[in-house]
Amino acid sequence: MTPTKTTSLKRPPPQLAGGWELGLLAFLVLLYLGGAIVNPIFFGSTEALHALLRDTSRVGIIAVGMTFVIVNKDLDLSVGSTYGLVAVVFARLFASSFLDLGIVATLLLCLALGGTIGLVNGLLVTVLRVPAFIATLTMLFIGRGFVLALTHGQAIYYSGKAREYPLFFHLGEPNLFGFNNQIAVFAIVAVIGAYVLAKTRWGYETLATGGNEQAAVYAGIPTNWVRVRAYLISSLSATLAALLAAAQDKGATPLYGVSWELTIIASVVIGGASILGGRGRVIGSCLGAALVVLVDKVLREGWPITRSVVIEGETIEVSARYTLPAGAVLVFLGLLLVLAVLIEPYLMRRQLAARLWAWLRGRPPPPALEMGGVALEGVQTKGAMAADMEFSATGLGKFLARRDALAIMLAAVLWLAGLALRPDYWWTLSNTFAILLNYTELALITIGLTYVIAAGDIDLSVGAVLALAGSTAAYFLKVLGADPMTAVAMGLVAGMLAGLVNAVVTVGFKLPSFIATLGMFYIARGLAAWLVAGRQLTGWSEGYNLIGRKVNDVFTYLGLSLPPGIVRTVAEVISVQTIWMFLVAVIAAIVLAYTPFGMKVYATGGNLRAAAYAGINTNRVRFLALLLAALCATMAGIINIAYFRSFNPVAGQFRELDAIASVIIGGGSIFGGHGSMIGSLAGAAVITLIRALLQLNVQGFSMPQHWINVFIGVILILAVLIDIWVRQANILGELRARIAKRASAPGGTHG
Repeated sequence: MTPTKTTSLKRPPPQLAGGWELGLLAFLVLLYLGGAIVNPIFFGSTEALHALLRDTSRVGIIAVGMTFVIVNKDLDLSVGSTYGLVAVVFARLFASSFLDLGIVATLLLCLALGGTIGLVNGLLVTVLRVPAFIATLTMLFIGRGFVLALTHGQAIYYSGKAREYPLFFHLGEPNLFGFNNQIAVFAIVAVIGAYVLAKTRWGYETLATGGNEQAAVYAGIPTNWVRVRAYLISSLSATLAALLAAAQDKGATPLYGVSWELTIIASVVIGGASILGGRGRVIGSCLGAALVVLVDKVLREGWPITRSVVIEGETIEVSARYTLPAGAVLVFLGLLLVLAVLIEPYLMRRQLAARLWAWLRGRPPPPALEMGGVALEGVQTKGAMAADMEFSATGLGKFLARRDALAIMLAAVLWLAGLALRPDYWWTLSNTFAILLNYTELALITIGLTYVIAAGDIDLSVGAVLALAGSTAAYFLKVLGADPMTAVAMGLVAGMLAGLVNAVVTVGFKLPSFIATLGMFYIARGLAAWLVAGRQLTGWSEGYNLIGRKVNDVFTYLGLSLPPGIVRTVAEVISVQTIWMFLVAVIAAIVLAYTPFGMKVYATGGNLRAAAYAGINTNRVRFLALLLAALCATMAGIINIAYFRSFNPVAGQFRELDAIASVIIGGGSIFGGHGSMIGSLAGAAVITLIRALLQLNVQGFSMPQHWINVFIGVILILAVLIDIWVRQANILGELRARIAKRASAPGGTHG
């Protein structure tokens, strides 16, 4: 009898730390030594090491919480704004010049706030099925709006009152051993987080949910609660970090937490967690946080140089320090995020290091891990019932069955509301012109984004691409003295290059579009500020500005004069950019609705796999859609600086939120497969009119700008929920069916 050959199982991978963490630690040491060689004045001191550990503490604490979210196959983009909001709320509650509460009440309210944010994020993603990146991105913008509104752009300090509570505020100061107490808190949080994820039931449930949620459900794991719990841990970690910042700085500024979400995600992914879920270790995330903070410090601190200064004909050597210009750090963080995510499919899952080690030892290589997809989507598009209703209805019912009917009716109602509130102002040509100009920029961006969303992707970088194109054109006009055509051409090149990178990274490297465009969001915004050195540019040829002027201004510039009448009246109201926007919209609408490419866009977004089986080159469709979105944002940026006759580095801020909301309000689906140009333009009109109404001065009151951004964020969430539950799940139709069934049942009606 032949004995049965058995194979022993290899040792399971370490749960707390492993070779990846050792590699990160070695790289950290080498990088720090490199910093000490380049800038020995700063990095060569023990104070620098202490500062690095102190600053890593707050980032690392948030990274511990983010590890649970990412291992769950989710994402939390709101941690930076949660950090800033909690710090600002602490200052408002505690400072003597505001509510002047005691420390215990202030801490309890801040913890309640952080827990509420985490709970809202978790319920939106699990119960209401909003995609994680949309839910938390909206919370990011809402939180940032609250921060700016509560601070009015000013710092809040309470150093005097802080002396009355030494026990709490000592957390931000050095202890008897000479190191900051925040480092000790970080160490405690890291140890607890590592143990919970690696050795407890909570950790096993988290890893199982992220690895295969359906299998976890079959195994009896309450996956929804596991995901909500991860968001609570993430938000409370950000809250703890904010309280430590409040203890250290004894105040808060509106810049707290800006871009921290990018730093945190990059830290966790660099630390070995998989954006595909199911893998991650807290120790790796903490080391990733230390690496990101160290690189950030190296970039910000710069390196010593010697400058030659001529004074009264004599050359004197002066010691100085070279630092990167404004925006460079943002560019680095964006690149770091994209590269960190690429580590997962191209380094870890293919086990390049293990394969190299096996090759060096002459042994067979280990098999590559299975390459799965990113399951960060929510529910799938369900459009059959809506389409049947639209085709079968007649008359007014046919219009009401359209997905874009709500946006069209809402735009009309909002315009009539403005007329009713301020008829003396709303009906004037100057107000109409102002609304049209604000609408034109948003509508242009929305046109391109309609294609992207209909194809099943998302582009979070459109506002930043607008700024990059405008910055490039302004730089060539003002700094290089280029002619208008050259400036327009270079702006187009810059914007389209950003779109090309988005398309290549999303389609070519198969990264989720929200990750690729989130990285470009920071890269393009940083490059825009870098080009102009963070300052406003103005003062160039008026010939360029004509693309942002009214039609009559163009005729006047050319020495022509229109005769009085209806033509001149219209020419004095309509701008060149509005005419251009409508031309682009008409072409885009025809292509989307009546050409094979438009049908391919809908097919790709509705069911990517089925479209590929039908012979559609889905990669090409998605690639072109992302390029079109960049082109439209680029055109908006080139026109923006012509209209304002200047470039401001904050150009296009929050425009991505407005544009996404416009498409969804207009009948588009965040999951792809739906969208119309008429609906998207009507949605852009809704957003524009809402902003105009909120800024309207009614009996001496108008809403501050920062609260408007909070309001728009809430509108986006509501629009996504309407898309999921009213358009796709058809809860209104189900409710009507149940009522009809109950009424037709015996005893259901009474005579």
